[in-house]
Amino acid sequence: MNKFWNWVRNEDTGASELIFNGPISEDTWFGDEITPAMFRNELSKVSGDLTVWLNSPGGDVFAASQIYTMLRNHKGKVTVKIDGIAASAASVVAMAGDETLIAPTGMLMIHNPSTVAFGNKEAMQKAIELLDEVKESIINAYEEKSGLSRSKIARMMDEETWLNAKKAQSLGLVDGILFAGGQPQPKPEEDEQDEDDENTPKQDEPKEDNLTAMSYSRAATMQSLMQKVSAERRGTPVDQLMSRLNLLKY
Repeated sequence: MNKFWNWVRNEDTGASELIFNGPISEDTWFGDEITPAMFRNELSKVSGDLTVWLNSPGGDVFAASQIYTMLRNHKGKVTVKIDGIAASAASVVAMAGDETLIAPTGMLMIHNPSTVAFGNKEAMQKAIELLDEVKESIINAYEEKSGLSRSKIARMMDEETWLNAKKAQSLGLVDGILFAGGQPQPKPEEDEQDEDDENTPKQDEPKEDNLTAMSYSRAATMQSLMQKVSAERRGTPVDQLMSRLNLLKY
């Protein structure tokens, strides 16, 4: 029986801690002996405050949604501590913390949901519509935690954005950094307008400290690289540029 979670007891406090280490529902969750009900039953046996240690590349978005809901519904303070990576569906679980902390070396990644589908044109369209709805549901969790605009979150997901600890904190997706000392920094006020607020004059955006905060976007990086290559190699055939780009990509 393979479970993607485990319970341990803190030797110092005697409290139970929940460990997520690995993919969510890589082997089992739906349609077999490992069920959401089993996780719910185990969680219900724990009373009071709960610490969740999270190190996961993600997995099944619906399993993550159920875990998120169960943790939010837990009677007691839930503290999520990202000690490695919280990517994809695991980043949704990270949003369930009343307080979410990340290791200085930890990473958070958000991106668009994906699926595998087959069938005719109508089936493909339904799959697209499903992914659109799943994305909106995921944005709900990020928005509630961070206070960022839905349009900004959507763009970050489109670009598959990787965030280090300081960047994740500056965006409000985590509340603090482990071992940093002192109180977590307050969330910054939203500095970007929603797309539908076109009539309001846009304020100047604050400059970011590139030495202490980093986000990685594969799409943005590739676009920037193409622009630089095009600028530096005017007159070079496109097929040669693409060949060089492919060498850099791999």
